Amino acid sequence: MKRLTFLLAFSAVCLFASAQTAKEIIDTYFENTGGIEAWNKITSLQMNASVNSQMGEIPLTIYNDKDGSSFLKISLQGNEIIQFAFDGETAWGTNMTSMTPEKLDGERAENMKRAVKEFPDPFLNYKEKGFSIELLENETIEGTECFKIKLTKQTMLVEGEETENVSFYYFDTENYVPILTEAEIKQGQGKGMVSQMFYSDYQEIDGIYFPFSMIQGAKGYPGQNMTIKSIDINPEIDKSILTFPEG
Repeated sequence: MKRLTFLLAFSAVCLFASAQTAKEIIDTYFENTGGIEAWNKITSLQMNASVNSQMGEIPLTIYNDKDGSSFLKISLQGNEIIQFAFDGETAWGTNMTSMTPEKLDGERAENMKRAVKEFPDPFLNYKEKGFSIELLENETIEGTECFKIKLTKQTMLVEGEETENVSFYYFDTENYVPILTEAEIKQGQGKGMVSQMFYSDYQEIDGIYFPFSMIQGAKGYPGQNMTIKSIDINPEIDKSILTFPEG
């Protein structure tokens, strides 16, 4: 696998400009990571990864499809557990205490349906999706100067109310790839806090670059490391894994 070593010719041409627009930054991002045409050919993605926990390294598989179906499967003490699954209509997961499958509430399923537009990248064809982008003042993240872009997506439901759905992306000004995303947590125990996802170690798969190292958590708190082992583009899978096991 090739690792992302930028200063590509396209980037070099763009760097002469004293001011960039949000659209120009996003266009350069896609150009540097494989090109719009290649990104538009993605219909599904499967990532094999691992996370570090108090129980040691936990292998997991993440699948997402443009039709909205998705699942997260973990391997724990020799058992494979569907932690989360969505077939496009029904969202469900495994109760880790009783180890039984449980359907998630309708609001979470509705928000999953709306999130389908974000696959495989929320900036891909963002105008057609009804999303908007805005370039804010540059910020420095852990010593790296970044373009800060505000992405406004379709509203989400929070306790039955239509709620603004905004994320902030920090693009490295040298490589034009995201190194951090932030969003306010709208519900649950972390309500009001800011979620963060750091990205690094971009590698090439079939001509497209993806981050292979991620750290997810809440701002101001230690995050959880996730390491990608492999990525399959447009894999064939048995989608029966998505179906809620009635009875």
